[in-house]
Amino acid sequence: MPRTSRPLSGHPVMITGAASGIGRGLAQLLSRRGSPVAIADIDADGLKQTAAGLNGPVLTRVLDVRDAADQLAFAEEVKAWLTAPLAAVFNNAGVAVSSSVLDTVPEDDEWLRQINFDGVVNGTRAFLPILVDQGSGAIVNTSSVFGLAGMPYQSAYCAAKFAVRGFTDALRQELRGTGVSAVTVHPGGIRTNIARNGRVRQDPEGRGRSHEQMAAEFEAMTMTSPEKAAEIICRGVERGKARILVGPDAYLFDTLTRVTPTHYFDVLSVVMGLARTRAAKGAGR
Repeated sequence: MPRTSRPLSGHPVMITGAASGIGRGLAQLLSRRGSPVAIADIDADGLKQTAAGLNGPVLTRVLDVRDAADQLAFAEEVKAWLTAPLAAVFNNAGVAVSSSVLDTVPEDDEWLRQINFDGVVNGTRAFLPILVDQGSGAIVNTSSVFGLAGMPYQSAYCAAKFAVRGFTDALRQELRGTGVSAVTVHPGGIRTNIARNGRVRQDPEGRGRSHEQMAAEFEAMTMTSPEKAAEIICRGVERGKARILVGPDAYLFDTLTRVTPTHYFDVLSVVMGLARTRAAKGAGR
């Protein structure tokens, strides 16, 4: 399928998960570039902080992406608020759970699935009619490098992110000839609060780490800031990419899963071990 450029700057967009992280980075970047931004998150305080840092037109909405009816209601609010065609819908909200499959708490996995996958589906179904009716725009769904590779202690997260990838890939084929595109985003390690805000009942690796220690270890290994991630994502959408890899680690995951689709973790475990050692040395300075 030939690429079609999708200008974002100066055009209205909608972003979920905008109270922090990549969502906030997208809102800040696009607002600076003159785009009216409709932002949503379940975190009311974080959402207010994001809105306070934006200079242009902004519509805010406290929203639980798991609620399909409320997503539809929000889409109607955005539609009434628009003064120009909607350029992009960023279904970005997400959470994390760390657990072995053996010790999984089903309620935690269900919580994650409803946000990370159902939230994307609900947002797509709510906003897609607007884009199809206007004959333009992009649905931009956040997957992960864990939507490219299965990782230990991340079974629920991987399952949801693989599902986002499959759902969006299928949608892309359905949208041929409509003027609307479907984009998957695969971020690597981004310096966000996702690990701190995730659900962890115990150290799944059995090393006795606290939730705080696990979050700090994750953050020490991240390679990309939310602001840089937002730049990469926007550039990819504008260039008409169907799949956007965010960060050098994302390219490593992508390459390894293509070259050695069943043994990639042998290499990744070595790389992550080296990264942990460097992070530990850095923390000890």
